[in-house]
Amino acid sequence: MASQLIPDWQTTLDALQRLDPVGDSRPVGYYGLSQAGEMGIRLIAAEPRITAAVLGLIGSDWLTDTAARITIPVEFVLQWDDEGNPRDSVMKLFAALGSAEKTLHANPGSHFRVPSFEIDSSIRFFVRHLGGPGADSLV
Repeated sequence: MASQLIPDWQTTLDALQRLDPVGDSRPVGYYGLSQAGEMGIRLIAAEPRITAAVLGLIGSDWLTDTAARITIPVEFVLQWDDEGNPRDSVMKLFAALGSAEKTLHANPGSHFRVPSFEIDSSIRFFVRHLGGPGADSLV
């Protein structure tokens, strides 16, 4: 399925970058947790236009080689008691990321209990790495 989705996402990115408010010279970020995190790892490894990513809630041994090809800044979310993703598998995937700048955000709770403050953290992460209004005051 991922091999079919990646070209679709790249076509979508092409279309977005043709829009005046977006343009093709601005940095691109990716946000994906759970299955969107799994698909995102594959997309980010294949798509050089993505320059920062928030990923998480995924632990997959078969993604470690792909994760090693990711070198952009990553903020990675882990739910400590995630019933669908064993902690050791998530930690192994995080460790496999080839990024020099990667941050692990571990929170207590199950898969569907990501604290709302993680959204605020993701916004700050993207402002820091992609720019935008107020970026200088948040760096």
